[in-house]
Amino acid sequence: MEKQVMKLASQKAVVIFSKSSCCMSHTIKSLFYDLGVSPAIYELDEISNGREIERALQKLGCNPSVPAVFIGGQLIHNSTSTVMSLHLSGSLIPMLKRAGAIWL
Repeated sequence: MEKQVMKLASQKAVVIFSKSSCCMSHTIKSLFYDLGVSPAIYELDEISNGREIERALQKLGCNPSVPAVFIGGQLIHNSTSTVMSLHLSGSLIPMLKRAGAIWL
């Protein structure tokens, strides 16, 4: 299942594994939308194999399992705090540009 997660994670410049009821997932999705990114979003509580994907994310080091953010196919560990820190330090936008998620 980890290979399937990595395949899904590499299909767009930004991929977010989320749960529709998770406030931190909502915050992360809102940030990316506000930055002009159109991420692929997989709501684990709304898809049939969501539990298996969640377990695979945990095996990949995601704790908590959501939100799990991949930029350019690379997992951003401790996604919420790391993404927010990258944004506040000015490093997130260049990373998104390098991944092809934004152009301006």
